[in-house]
Amino acid sequence: MFAPRTTPWPLVALFTAGYLAPYLLPTTVGRLDSGLPLSATEAGAIGSALLLSSAAAGFLLASRVDRVGPRTLARIGIALAVVGYGGAALTSAVPAVVAGALVGGFGSGTATTVAATGIAAQPDPHRTTTLGLLGVSALAGAVYLAVPHLGAGHGQPLAAIALTALAVWPLTGRLPVRTAVAHGPLGGTRLPHLRSGLVLAVVMFCWSLAQNALWGVSGRIGLAQAHLTETTVGAVFAVALGAGLLGVVGAGAVGPRLGRALPIGAGTALISGCIVLSASATDLTTFAGGEIAWNVLYPVVLSYVIGLAASMDPRGRWAVLVGSASSLGTAVGPLTGSVLAAQAGFTVMGAVLAVGLLVIVVPLTMVALGMRYSAPLGEFADEAVQADAGVWGRQPPATPAPDFTTAA
Repeated sequence: MFAPRTTPWPLVALFTAGYLAPYLLPTTVGRLDSGLPLSATEAGAIGSALLLSSAAAGFLLASRVDRVGPRTLARIGIALAVVGYGGAALTSAVPAVVAGALVGGFGSGTATTVAATGIAAQPDPHRTTTLGLLGVSALAGAVYLAVPHLGAGHGQPLAAIALTALAVWPLTGRLPVRTAVAHGPLGGTRLPHLRSGLVLAVVMFCWSLAQNALWGVSGRIGLAQAHLTETTVGAVFAVALGAGLLGVVGAGAVGPRLGRALPIGAGTALISGCIVLSASATDLTTFAGGEIAWNVLYPVVLSYVIGLAASMDPRGRWAVLVGSASSLGTAVGPLTGSVLAAQAGFTVMGAVLAVGLLVIVVPLTMVALGMRYSAPLGEFADEAVQADAGVWGRQPPATPAPDFTTAA
């Protein structure tokens, strides 16, 4: 159990291990393409299959963490990640690599599911989320800097994910073995805020699709349109992820002071502009400017969205389901970007993605505004779910917070 005001480092570590694979998607797919007898489309399909497997784990396990137990489920996920990614890194047989990516992806999704349910039960889900994003951004940036110096081959990014999962294993001993959920008189099993949760899940699918449509082809934009070298593109990515750390730190420092609607709505609108800039880049300055600005804003908005989903259900079910919907968007994003780029070019692709983001700003902001008055940050929306707070050692408050002006 975690003390209410103590940083839950096991959850932060699980979050980092689970999110590392999507962050390393460009270099993973690029290495599969260059290191194995695969076309760019086939390598991208393996990357999408990995992320689809991760999303499937979230959908399957969203309501089962209580039943199986956080420690057991986390260790299952870590073991699958180590075996899957490690096995894929050590073999050159394409079928074995595909199988390893699927197993590893399911392990990543399982770890993320446990982390999301635990984060939802924290007094300040946003703070824990920003710490997790801080960790995964820093680690991914280090990997992007290191991989070009580790030789050719497809295994380095996969091995990095496997080793990260292995390093997290000892921390799983601090997770609860089993959780006995005591439901209130209304049962507490029904998903609260059903309409808002479904809208958020659908919108986050589209949001993540747009982000990763750009992320999946950013390397090609840098190489083919901006005429940069692979080393330069890798350095831009590393700097961009490093700049993303500043965004995460800033989001953590600001916390709930601005609410959720403003950072989510305004941040998404600004991201649309960054996508247009990156997709139209023809030189280092515009390419680096777009990628760096985008990577500063992306984790900021994501941290508030994860906090929003966590506030909808202290048992973490909406956090997992929304995260899984986001993973589906992440999985199909690179394919969408590739198809748009092939049919209309990178610049038109960026314009289409930007317009799509501007369209979903409205429902995304409306959900955030609606939850402002029903689930303030760190509090519980109704008595039916208060009993579930004890799952992760969090005690429900005796009375709701009276001041809604700074609720996020």
